[in-house]
Amino acid sequence: MDYTIAIEKFHENYGEIQMLYREHYNEMRERMSSQGVEMSPYNPRLDEYFKASIGGWLINIIARDGEKAVGYCNVYITADMHNHDLIAKEDAIFVTKSHRHGLGKDIVRFGLEELRKRGVKRLNVSAVTDLRVAKLWRRMGFKHTAHEMTFTF
Repeated sequence: MDYTIAIEKFHENYGEIQMLYREHYNEMRERMSSQGVEMSPYNPRLDEYFKASIGGWLINIIARDGEKAVGYCNVYITADMHNHDLIAKEDAIFVTKSHRHGLGKDIVRFGLEELRKRGVKRLNVSAVTDLRVAKLWRRMGFKHTAHEMTFTF
């Protein structure tokens, strides 16, 4: 497949790609449920996403097969509260099942290069939907630096 990967504006493209976000959320919700963690139905805080997109601290990377969006990555950029370094946190990364043959790695590479150009010092990611992706990230140079755990009320 010949994909295009580019930065787009979340506040401009959400209407077009919201089904991809819903697919991702449902897959993640199902996996979390299998771990005994129940999540509420999909209901994004679009006002906050739009504000972050317009403000420039949310990067929305979209992978397309022709015109159709088949994957994405959202990354927040901020200044570290402890030392002012520019850091990033992955909000979500997802590739629809029929396109999971290396496209995720291409999206991550694209994102890493973009963050490097912007002067970001560190990127933190969390494997949630499919835990096997952590192996891919390790091969790409990511370091295992923490464990994420969830407590439910």
